[in-house]
Amino acid sequence: MFDSQSRRDFLKIAASGVAGLAATEALAASPVQTPAIHTPSGEITVHVTDKNRRYASAPAIHWKSSAASPGSDTLTLDSERRYQPVLGFGAAFTDAACYMFNQLTPASREQLFQELFAPSIMGLSVGRIGVGSSDYSTSVYSFDEGAPDPELTRFSIDHDRAYILPMLSEARKLNPDLFLLASPWSPPGWMKSSNTMLGGAIWRHNFAAYANYVAKFLKAYAKEGVVVNAITTQNEVDTDQDGKMPACMWPQEYEMDFVRDHLGPRIAAEGLGTKIWLVDHNYSLWGRAVCMLDDPEVRKYADGIAWHGYVGTADLMGRVHEYHPDIKMYWTEGGPDITAPDYQTDWSKWSATVTDILQNWCRCVIGWNMALDEQGKPNLGPFRCGGVVTIDSKTKAITRSGQYWALAHFSRAVRRNAVRVASESKSAGVRHVGFANPDGSMVLVITNQGKARTIQVQMSSSTAEVSLPDDSVSTLTWNG
Repeated sequence: MFDSQSRRDFLKIAASGVAGLAATEALAASPVQTPAIHTPSGEITVHVTDKNRRYASAPAIHWKSSAASPGSDTLTLDSERRYQPVLGFGAAFTDAACYMFNQLTPASREQLFQELFAPSIMGLSVGRIGVGSSDYSTSVYSFDEGAPDPELTRFSIDHDRAYILPMLSEARKLNPDLFLLASPWSPPGWMKSSNTMLGGAIWRHNFAAYANYVAKFLKAYAKEGVVVNAITTQNEVDTDQDGKMPACMWPQEYEMDFVRDHLGPRIAAEGLGTKIWLVDHNYSLWGRAVCMLDDPEVRKYADGIAWHGYVGTADLMGRVHEYHPDIKMYWTEGGPDITAPDYQTDWSKWSATVTDILQNWCRCVIGWNMALDEQGKPNLGPFRCGGVVTIDSKTKAITRSGQYWALAHFSRAVRRNAVRVASESKSAGVRHVGFANPDGSMVLVITNQGKARTIQVQMSSSTAEVSLPDDSVSTLTWNG
């Protein structure tokens, strides 16, 4: 992709503006080696979401022997060409989401959590939490607000004990392998130029105190039985949101210095084992990611890059992979608009989005708020996000978004440490991504954003005929 551009020229352009820890360690090692399926045979199980069905079983189809060359409506799979392993799928346990979960009766919440987190059902296995308040919170708070307190004598996570920690514990009981990422929206106000959590930037002289603050958070959560597996320096490093919500600017050199000289060494010294993910912002910051990773001392502490999908395109992550092919990629935020007329039916849009993310090296997809009410609240900020599920503030009725159904097609079939495999198609409007699960089974998710059609899926010398309804998502699974 960059053969005609020297690394030096590229860097000039980029710099100018362009349960638990065991799961993490497993992904840090080589991907699980699943056996390649050379010539599949037998039955293919099919699940479909379309205008009439929601992840519903469809008639099984079968592999047939075929020596024909692939046609224009053929989707080909090659299980021997393998890419990144999969960490999982999920959404954010924001203060707002946990508050809404806490409004349900214990029986209703247990039923919903079974659906969302039980490995035998939806099996959501990755979640994101705030370090203090985000814009989707019931109030603006940190764990040490007030006058300057560099010794952190006031530090307390009492706010989170009311309903955040209980919801996380309940989810982890159902899925002990639930991987948790933590992201701060702002340091305590006294650490910043704005003297508030709303906007502004951190003072460099508070880096050491802030690293201690983050470490105390990680230890306090672990003491409550909720281990945090990974952390980012800052949610959305490149904006302060005009001071309208908890946010903080982190210039590139600030993040590099903080990770290299403070946060990384502190986490290592404490023996916490928490992974550090950089950036936690949009695809458009790919140049920043490359420059940060070029520093070997930053790279020593960085497990990966966290991406948001609001600005830029997913293929920009591939540019980072070109320069740092060993770095891990994670997608950590994106969600629906609660006011959109297709909030409950845009499954093909979200499935295409998830496919693009996975085709461009990401190991997980974490949606935004796991749950909000019918108005997209609680919400301190200026945005109109909807939850993966909606819990009506009065009736407590639960509805599921189009994003929910898209995530279901991946999370219900693709297991942790599955490996993405090569897939190719010339069919316009058909998106696709395939996986080899650790047990040797195969998964193919096909998104059809156009009219109904029939395509041929080919793998080695076997083919199968697949009917794709209009505006649909189909998950195909089969054994070797």
